[in-house]
Amino acid sequence: MDLYTDRDTAVAAAVAALPQFIDKALKQTGVPGAGVAVVSNGKVVFEEGHGVRDVNTKKPVDANTVFQIASLSKPLSSSIVAKAITEDPGLSWDDPVVKYLPDFALNDPYVTRHGKIADYFSHRTGIPTGGGDDLEDIGFDVDYIMAHMNQIPLASFRDTYQYSNFGLTVGGEAVAASRGQTWAQTAHELLFEPLGMTSTTTVHDEYLAADDRASMHARTGVGKYEQLFDRDADAEAPAGGVASTAGDIAKWMNMVLANGKVDGAEFIDPLVLAKTYSAHSITGGDAANLTSRTSHYGFGTNVGATVTGRVSISHSGAFGWGSATNATMIPDLNLGIVVLTNGAPSGVPELIVSEFVDLVQFGAETRPWLDLWPGVFAHFSDPAGDLVGKKPPTDAAPAGPAGDYVGTYTSPYFGKFEVTEKNGVLTGALGPEGGYTFKIDPWDGDTLSFVPTGENALPGSLSSAVFVREDGQISGVTLTYFNKFPGPGQEPNGLGVFSRAG
Repeated sequence: MDLYTDRDTAVAAAVAALPQFIDKALKQTGVPGAGVAVVSNGKVVFEEGHGVRDVNTKKPVDANTVFQIASLSKPLSSSIVAKAITEDPGLSWDDPVVKYLPDFALNDPYVTRHGKIADYFSHRTGIPTGGGDDLEDIGFDVDYIMAHMNQIPLASFRDTYQYSNFGLTVGGEAVAASRGQTWAQTAHELLFEPLGMTSTTTVHDEYLAADDRASMHARTGVGKYEQLFDRDADAEAPAGGVASTAGDIAKWMNMVLANGKVDGAEFIDPLVLAKTYSAHSITGGDAANLTSRTSHYGFGTNVGATVTGRVSISHSGAFGWGSATNATMIPDLNLGIVVLTNGAPSGVPELIVSEFVDLVQFGAETRPWLDLWPGVFAHFSDPAGDLVGKKPPTDAAPAGPAGDYVGTYTSPYFGKFEVTEKNGVLTGALGPEGGYTFKIDPWDGDTLSFVPTGENALPGSLSSAVFVREDGQISGVTLTYFNKFPGPGQEPNGLGVFSRAG
């Protein structure tokens, strides 16, 4: 469809309307701050900060404020791989990851042997959504997580879409290994430094060292955000560990929209780059409804279309602990917009982008985005666990003596789980050096309760620890929160089942 007016007039009018709409979005939702940039015909035509980077200090967001961009890291990583392939003719999207990571294995030997870099970047290996995230939450690093992904049951290979942070991370780590580098070195050398993305990093400590840094803010009520957590995503750096500014992301968008050129010269082979923005996985659509549109995923990015029929390349990022982002590009218009925020996901990046794209195409919004998007994201701040909102049964059986539960339990996936007792209070410890701890309380007999914490277990979470008693002795325990259901109606994966070892 044609635009409502000429392209340049439409873009200028939409850009002019942005500041007021950004401020309105922050005020209505309570999200503390946002960094926004727009690129048009190869130029940055808008780059502003709005709101505050920290609700405690009230320091304002400006054009140089660094945000954690969460899963918006994924399309950057696909460009990094495309650049690596451009430089190395022996490297290909079709290379199996075990060519470069010979010790890596998944649960299925066939998938281990045949899984390509392309499979990992398009979420079609069968690694279930969230696979490995639980290990990251309790403090394990990328080496431990990758070494234990062989414990995770897989969905069907190449005919299911399972959004996986650590699946894509494996693909990125394989490319870094092909160069004899860390992922941080590869990202900096191939993309950040050449494009002048001087405020961009994949290393959490470097983000923390930035003076002009947006702190994370968790949502603690309607319109209420508090600075409670620090999210270290180094373990999943290719998938979610980048920190950047809106202006730096704008430099990357301009390169993409120029088909891989920088200052008129080829930077990434356009055919290699084009593969990243081609449809490789089906992510949505209703087969029973012929009027529904099918959505797709490329390599590290969503590939769809606007309502006017123009190709749209986009990706959002979200940390429940306090970050939400989106970048959207429309190649037909040589136009892109990025929105980075420092509040838990509530749809602010998406509603700003939706409003802007509407204004460009129609000169007016087609839907009340400011009212619609927050509802879509409301569940992102929900607590997790099978006991959320529940109280112990009124006829609950008493727990056994605290000493019954004290001991060491093991899982092939999570490793050691230690239960200790002090003054009658039980404490559980997981993760490296037992650094992830929680109190274990009575609930109903040998079913006890605990409060899981982490990126995927937000405030209010509550789950059961079901101890197994045989011949009067505790022989094992299932930590239900860590015994995930891979999908609706499927059996728990068994990863959260621990056997007593001592």
